[in-house]
Amino acid sequence: MTLKRVILKDSEYEIKRARILRTKQMTETEKYFEIQLPGGESLDHEPGQFVEVSLLGIGEAPISISSSPTKRGSFELVVRDVGKFTGQGGRLTGALHKLEAGDEVGIRGPFGKGFPVRILEGNDLLFVAAGLGVVPLRSLINYVIDNRRDFGKVTILLGCRTPQNMLFADEVNEWNKRLDVNLNCTVDKADPEWKGNVGLITSLIPGVTLEPERTFGVVVGPPIMYKFVIKELLKKQIPERQILLSLERHMKCGLGKCGHCQINDVYCCQDGPVFSYDKTKNFPEAV
Repeated sequence: MTLKRVILKDSEYEIKRARILRTKQMTETEKYFEIQLPGGESLDHEPGQFVEVSLLGIGEAPISISSSPTKRGSFELVVRDVGKFTGQGGRLTGALHKLEAGDEVGIRGPFGKGFPVRILEGNDLLFVAAGLGVVPLRSLINYVIDNRRDFGKVTILLGCRTPQNMLFADEVNEWNKRLDVNLNCTVDKADPEWKGNVGLITSLIPGVTLEPERTFGVVVGPPIMYKFVIKELLKKQIPERQILLSLERHMKCGLGKCGHCQINDVYCCQDGPVFSYDKTKNFPEAV
């Protein structure tokens, strides 16, 4: 196996002191942050990229960017309190959850290769997100909505554990009201007020009508869902090269230095986190 040489720029090591403009507790374990770089500098990211967020004396972690590049002057993140969610670890994310507007965090990035928006232009898009997957996918969805004339048919499928776990619920309702967007949601467990589908995210895919040769499937979610969603998209005859996945769960330093995200001779933080399925189907335990 030949390892590629990773060429780093000095700016990739630079930690910028950024200010939190606004926070919102979205669920018991997820918290929203709107963040501004010094002087209102633009982050200049692509949908699907991530930043490294740090707190002095505590640590650093990769966090997906949730806002579209069309939003200027600030950017948005959603942080899961890992310790509260899993019952172990999560020192940094727990500390981040204690921060409020006016506090500062360190930011490096953006890093990675995001969704190929130029390739997607003119094509139909099928977005599939489960759980926390809507956070990075929201960046691309809002980019597409803000540039709606550049894209074909848009279908959004969302899944979560319960209605209360639906992230960006108000925004999802706004997407649902649009005449140029088809949206469907499912939950694992309904409450008395829930009127939508109950079941796994894969249960929504058979009902989607699409033209496979001009459709890109964009999938983000927990690792366990990938192979099942991909199987359903292949049944719809979407070409492997037109199924896009985010493997961001493998990332660590963002620089291709720690080796944590290495799969074969690929660094997910540098070559991804977004890959087409034809590039990843032979990755061991990747999807």
